[in-house]
Amino acid sequence: MQVLQTERLSLREMESRDAPFIVELLTDPSFLANIGDRGVHDLDGAHAYIDRWRANYARDGFGMWLVELRDTQELAGMCGIVRRDTLPSPDIGYALLPRYRAKGYAVEACSAVRDHAIRTLGMSELLAIVSPGNVASEKVLERIGLRFRDNVRVGEDDLRLFALEA
Repeated sequence: MQVLQTERLSLREMESRDAPFIVELLTDPSFLANIGDRGVHDLDGAHAYIDRWRANYARDGFGMWLVELRDTQELAGMCGIVRRDTLPSPDIGYALLPRYRAKGYAVEACSAVRDHAIRTLGMSELLAIVSPGNVASEKVLERIGLRFRDNVRVGEDDLRLFALEA
């Protein structure tokens, strides 16, 4: 199901048929380095990952959505809103395959998700967490209005916390 649309992108819920793409995205070396290993290494793991997000859509009305190019229907990555027990407010996250980076897609998708979170879902605050040294992601977050707030520990990871108050 389509959730959001921008000039060049459609953001939609994950479906079972997306499992090969999920394996490709979640095993990309930069995904593993900057976001971490999500335990998805094959199609079975991808199906389980998709099922978890589908449960989030039903429970929260949001989650990580796939980013699809409108003109070609190619899947470029994912972008969405995550509710974590370790953070006081939901956070925005995204990941794109390398061939879709540096084309403005991250800012376009994140802007749409930010607007949806604040205007449609009524969130008063939107957070983001970034691995130290991931300057490209920090620039995306700053371009959509989030500002560095603090260094935080989430699980075993030391991360940089960005925030936007509505």
